[in-house]
Amino acid sequence: MTKIGKLPRLKSMFLRSIYSCVFFCSFIFSFLFCAPDFSSSQNKEQSLQKTLGAFLLADGWDVLEETKSKIGALPARSPGSESDTEATVNLGRKIFSDRNLSLNQIQSCTTCHILDGRQAGTDGQSVSRGTFGQIGRRNAPSILNVGYLKVLFWDGRKSSLEEQAVVPFLDPLEMALPSEAELLNRLNADSQYADLFKAAFPGSPSVSIASLRIALSAFQRTLITPSRFDDFANGNINALNYYEKRGLRTFLNLGCTNCHEGYMLGGSQFKKLDTVYSYNPNDQGRYEFTGKDEDKKFFRVPSLRNVTLTAPYFHDGSVRNLEAAIARMNHYEAPREISASEITEMISFLKSLSDKNREN
Repeated sequence: MTKIGKLPRLKSMFLRSIYSCVFFCSFIFSFLFCAPDFSSSQNKEQSLQKTLGAFLLADGWDVLEETKSKIGALPARSPGSESDTEATVNLGRKIFSDRNLSLNQIQSCTTCHILDGRQAGTDGQSVSRGTFGQIGRRNAPSILNVGYLKVLFWDGRKSSLEEQAVVPFLDPLEMALPSEAELLNRLNADSQYADLFKAAFPGSPSVSIASLRIALSAFQRTLITPSRFDDFANGNINALNYYEKRGLRTFLNLGCTNCHEGYMLGGSQFKKLDTVYSYNPNDQGRYEFTGKDEDKKFFRVPSLRNVTLTAPYFHDGSVRNLEAAIARMNHYEAPREISASEITEMISFLKSLSDKNREN
């Protein structure tokens, strides 16, 4: 960046520093000269603590260290991307958007995981429809930042992108190809793929399912969405505004990080979703994969990254707005009632988790 390009940023940082100093001094002035007469030194000390606490919340210092320890910032690269090349990513991108790889050639991976514009890797439907209009069973989760996840699907039946890669092509409720052999036939029928596979895998240039798995995974590992929250977690105290910091404080105080943990804010645990609220009664969750009775109604806790862009919510897509989703989870998990203003502030915080190029 040139010196000229740095000037506006330096000016902004300087002004914010001045604002923080003025804000703090105004609190101290109010306390020293405008506060009522206190009956005891203990009351005066308590009032000063409240004054300092209000300043710290406004400036974010009170939540920054806890944020670093309980959540953290998104790493710059997805695990496993070290060996990915531009050629493998380009091949994976073409496969991901190729409608010819569905049985009637009208659907691709991007049909359910839309990436254009401000779309956040979902289709906005409660449950997706397959290539013949088949109604799916579960909500299509966002694939943004999917390279950081260690378990995939709502029931966690796959543990890597490579394992998951072929599933949508063969699922009768999705792209509905009858076999891997037919998938290979479709790839070989497109003359462009021969050159793309050769460029991506010069040591083994033949079109193969193994290479397809690697290429699709390489492309998906590029779908990284750093947010303003990450700037905050990395130490930029001004990356979040006052209400976003208040929402983050509520999020931490309610213990939301017990389930939505780590820099992905979820995505690795399984929790039972069997409450007073109604969900698809025919979906037994992780039990359908493991066959264990203790896994009935257990579903993967979703990541909250880009959550304000990915309605509807829950595994069956039964909740259309985030206010209701937060109220449900608070009723289910939290130790106390949550007010409407706290929900509003928490949504402000959750918006800060959105990709900077897709923000609400």
